[in-house]
Amino acid sequence: MTNSDLRVLVLGAHPDDAEYHSGGLLSYYSQRGATLRLVSVTNGGAGHHQMDSSELVSRRRQEAAEAGRTIGAEYLTWDYPDGLLEPTLDLRLDIIREIRTFQPDLLLTHRSCDYHPDHRAVGQVVQDASYMVTVPLILPETPALAHDPVVAYMPDTFSRPAPLRADVVLPIDDYLDSIVQMLACHESQFFEFLPHNMHFDPPLPDDRDTRVDWLRQHYCQMLEQRRDRFDQQLVDQYGADAAAEIRYIEVFEISEYARSLDQPLRRTLFPFTT
Repeated sequence: MTNSDLRVLVLGAHPDDAEYHSGGLLSYYSQRGATLRLVSVTNGGAGHHQMDSSELVSRRRQEAAEAGRTIGAEYLTWDYPDGLLEPTLDLRLDIIREIRTFQPDLLLTHRSCDYHPDHRAVGQVVQDASYMVTVPLILPETPALAHDPVVAYMPDTFSRPAPLRADVVLPIDDYLDSIVQMLACHESQFFEFLPHNMHFDPPLPDDRDTRVDWLRQHYCQMLEQRRDRFDQQLVDQYGADAAAEIRYIEVFEISEYARSLDQPLRRTLFPFTT
């Protein structure tokens, strides 16, 4: 299997989760011709302080679709209400159906320990669905898979009940422009709601170029903290000399509830680490 044959699915809770947490890996695969589908399980309708929810849902769908187009990815926004997601059986069946239909080699999602209840719900349901995608009598109208995909958890900062384990470390210095371009498509979030929600003072200027520069700086600050946190894992995977030249990284934990990442599969999915 070559990179151009790979199919990568992201199941995030909200529009912008995929690119914020894994934009570097998605850019890496995009440049190598992989087929990418990004899914926001919720409609994003709670993420604003001024807009009506129905108007916001339409806007966020458009923003997500535009972010996907920047890397040639399909971006779907489902109809589950933002902020009210629960790990229900209906959601599990929808996710089983999505995995079987798209047939990903690699699936990215949240861990089930996270600050946001929607993130936790998606992570829990993906865990519950991982094996069930291979069971024929579950959703028999959608053919079962011969094997489940490798599931990788996108990076987060949480330590309880266990911190993220950096099984895969990706240098993303070369993909920073692509990530920021994707994030900047989500104007309602990064230039409006989040500055309000996080009590930024002074408020962001109206000039878009200045806003994008601010977004880059804000995002890089987060990346620098991640680089410091996972410095030893970076050295372990790339060696001290190479690690010294790397400034920004993404890290991923491989789920134990889905397909095991043996060495041949690792060389296929993550050749940059071998």
